[in-house]
Amino acid sequence: MVRHQNHAAHHHQGHGRAGGLLTVLAALVLVLGLSAGHAAAAEAERRPFLAYLASWAEVATQDPAKTLLARLPGAISHVALGFVKPDLAYAGDLDLSGTGFAFPFSGAVLKAAIAALKAQHPDTKVLLAVGGWGYFGWDARDFRALAHLVSDLGADGVDLDYETADSGCARTPDGRIACADDARAIAVLTDLRAALPRPHVVSLAGWSVGAYGEGAFAASQPRYGPYVGMMRALLKSEAARGLDLVSVMSYDAGPTYQPLEAFRAYRSLWPGPLALGIQVMPSEAGGPRFTVARTVTLLQEVLADPKAGAMLYGLGLVPPGPTGPDNPDYRSLARAICVSLGLAGCDAPVP
Repeated sequence: MVRHQNHAAHHHQGHGRAGGLLTVLAALVLVLGLSAGHAAAAEAERRPFLAYLASWAEVATQDPAKTLLARLPGAISHVALGFVKPDLAYAGDLDLSGTGFAFPFSGAVLKAAIAALKAQHPDTKVLLAVGGWGYFGWDARDFRALAHLVSDLGADGVDLDYETADSGCARTPDGRIACADDARAIAVLTDLRAALPRPHVVSLAGWSVGAYGEGAFAASQPRYGPYVGMMRALLKSEAARGLDLVSVMSYDAGPTYQPLEAFRAYRSLWPGPLALGIQVMPSEAGGPRFTVARTVTLLQEVLADPKAGAMLYGLGLVPPGPTGPDNPDYRSLARAICVSLGLAGCDAPVP
């Protein structure tokens, strides 16, 4: 699915006003039945809230303190910086020119912005998102260079966004899913964890329909296509033990797609922290918009799962047209996620 890399229309706009929206969100959450005790329990468990930061949507500045990254609120548990090529060229000295990043400032500014964020919010994990649509150089992957970049920037790990032009998934005669990419996907994760041993964080962005195709999810919609089931072999492999967090790209899959069905399918394969994906931009494949109300409603449905959380794609992106509850920008959706998950600090400004 398209991750909106280098989309010129997704520019930075001014600060939104938080007070009125937080009042509306609090009322909406209460109407939908989230008790104060339930919210407190959610915060105590520190549910994951991973947010992608689109490098091309960052503020053009040479002052690290003025970047979006440095000013993010502490409710976001993981920030994934998008996107790095798997076949990146990086020799050191914070030279980002061959990495795939599109930040409008130098690597030195990026490093200082990460340090500034972590000085304010030491528990926030900063990840480099590797892959994404169009960055398909997995066969030429250089995870030694990637680990070097993680170290030089002072980041905490990597978000694996394993996307390919065609995963070649098909049903076998006995009703299973087999994908041409299965062996390579497992090898990629194995190599990544070897290059970045714990305590480095490794998370995975799961394709929308990547857990469909078998068992209770054999008929989940959309049922056909080369990506249906593409994450099944990976998540059932020994390599999956190297993951710390999985997020579901529960969008851009057409009008028949149901995010909660996808969440359940991934939960059947992955026992750890699992984040339901919320997208800022309108879907390019059809289907309903992630309004504020829909976002809250969806997240309410997963809160019974103690390891459930949310993913936001992405910070810095602004949808076309006037913004509001039915066409929210990333700030509104970030606050909706924060309140819905019962996290602390939801009144903090989102830059």
